[in-house]
Amino acid sequence: MDTRADPPAPGSRGYPQAAAAPLVLSSQPPCTTPDPPVPSLSPRIVPLTLLFVIGLLLSMHQAGRQAEYAALREEGLQAGAQLGLYRSALSTLIERYRALPAVLALDPELRQALQAPLTDDLQRQLNLKLERINGAAHSSTLELMREDGLAIAASNWRLPTSYVGHNYGFRPYFLETRTQGTGRFYAVGVVSGIPGYFLSHAIHDDAGRFLGAIVVKLEFPELEQQWRERPDVILVSDAKGIVFIANQPAWRYRELAPLDAGQRAELAATRQYDKKPLVPLEHQTREDFGEGSRLVRVNGPDGEQDYLWESEALPSEGWTLHLLHRPQGAASSARTASLAAGGVWAALFFLGLFLQQRWRLARLRQQSREELERLVEQRTADLRTAQDGLVQAAKLAALGQMSAALAHEINQPLTALHMHLGSLRLMLDNGQLDPARKALDRLDELLRRMAALTGHLKTYARRTPGGLRETLELGDVVGKALQLLAPRLRDSDAHIVQRLEQPAWVQGDAIRLEQVLVNLLRNALDAVDGQASPKVEISLRRDGEHWCLEVADNGGGIPAEVLPQVFDPFFTTKPVGDGLGLGLAVSYAIVHELGGRLSAENRGPGAVFRLSLPASPPEERA
Repeated sequence: MDTRADPPAPGSRGYPQAAAAPLVLSSQPPCTTPDPPVPSLSPRIVPLTLLFVIGLLLSMHQAGRQAEYAALREEGLQAGAQLGLYRSALSTLIERYRALPAVLALDPELRQALQAPLTDDLQRQLNLKLERINGAAHSSTLELMREDGLAIAASNWRLPTSYVGHNYGFRPYFLETRTQGTGRFYAVGVVSGIPGYFLSHAIHDDAGRFLGAIVVKLEFPELEQQWRERPDVILVSDAKGIVFIANQPAWRYRELAPLDAGQRAELAATRQYDKKPLVPLEHQTREDFGEGSRLVRVNGPDGEQDYLWESEALPSEGWTLHLLHRPQGAASSARTASLAAGGVWAALFFLGLFLQQRWRLARLRQQSREELERLVEQRTADLRTAQDGLVQAAKLAALGQMSAALAHEINQPLTALHMHLGSLRLMLDNGQLDPARKALDRLDELLRRMAALTGHLKTYARRTPGGLRETLELGDVVGKALQLLAPRLRDSDAHIVQRLEQPAWVQGDAIRLEQVLVNLLRNALDAVDGQASPKVEISLRRDGEHWCLEVADNGGGIPAEVLPQVFDPFFTTKPVGDGLGLGLAVSYAIVHELGGRLSAENRGPGAVFRLSLPASPPEERA
């Protein structure tokens, strides 16, 4: 029998077909080809099992750690934002009373009382006066102290715990007041036993001799009561790490860091926490997230627990505010992530086993189809080559059309230009100069047309222009600034004095320098507002290679403790709503950019702002 394969079926277009199985006549029984053997897993079951278990444990552990860290970090950020609100509340409360001692130190009655012999009648008048002021200011206690630290009057003179007659010369706030003029100290009251924050200010006579001090005591029961409603632990510690404010009383008077012998001797001498036992707070950092955030295990009043510990410093007081938050969702997130990672690992592991087995079986069956696939791939490659050729041809055709169109557009003005040049030669040969000049205009128009056509083929980078520098006269800038402030000057009683040496040539930006002068003059006018004889003096003089412009006022000057901060952004001594504290900061930046200097100091009855700019060389004034 013919055992050849049948011819290709119609419509097959000559592609090879699967050959028919040949018929074989034999006396032996027919035999069939066995299926490919399935690989056995028994030799590899032990290492695969170990791989599965180790991978499962590692994935669950790593996922749990990452999820726990992320959850703790997120809770830490939220706790840090809450801590910022607590810090603002505490700072606002202190700032409300910070200026009270300084204001009372100017009271002439208190100064006279410290200079006169103390009588019962005088002492009673002082007690009543401090009692009225304390009630109006809503402070805790006011007291008046002599130069030796003896309290001669106090707002709590009616109480058994009155400060009158007690000597507080050993307190640090009084010692600071004698030497520095002001003092601050948080301590437990020696007589009352009630803790509070003492703010003091020195009282001097006309000759500057120290007469005594006025002291305001602030207590924080309402603030602690508000904080007590929060589930978190809120603490305030001093520079030694001792907790003195806490929303939970059991946490108060805890040592956050070990105290050395010198610190304990200082506490005993100042009686800062008089009769209050200090207990160490045992804690250990488990994870540090940076920026004052960490996970800490604390052995506190509630036993050993983990807390998210957020800290933020209060530099002006030398304190540190702490927030201890119990993590809520970290453990749950870790468990969920561990289970999810374990499930994903198991699914991937068994999927890998399944795919490996399929791949090994498919490889055994692949050999019978390799020739057919090779032919199909060859014809597919030919089709791709043809398609790529068509695409490339289309691209070249498009480029050719563009080139032809551009050449046509350029050729027309070139032809016209050639004709006009011929005419121009004839005109010049015949001496026709005026018509020749008119013809040149036409030629120039044709050239501009060609430049516009070819301009579409190139691009010019743009350069950002630098800062404006022009030669200007500084006195004119002063005049323009005063013109801008003319409405304010008309409404003010201030006397403006100008001492200007002109011309004062400098290099700069007139508009921005006007902005600087307007800021300085406005601040000076604000400072002299309310003075008996308000005066603002503007002087301009040559100082070596610089021109120096000064704006002086008699508004009382700038407090020495805030003078270094006047150019800081958002710093202002004006009441809330009268400014953002950006004018001097912006002015400082402008002057610095122009190569000059802007400074401030106190002189005589007020403040002086000095603007210094390099003088312009004579060759640059032309």
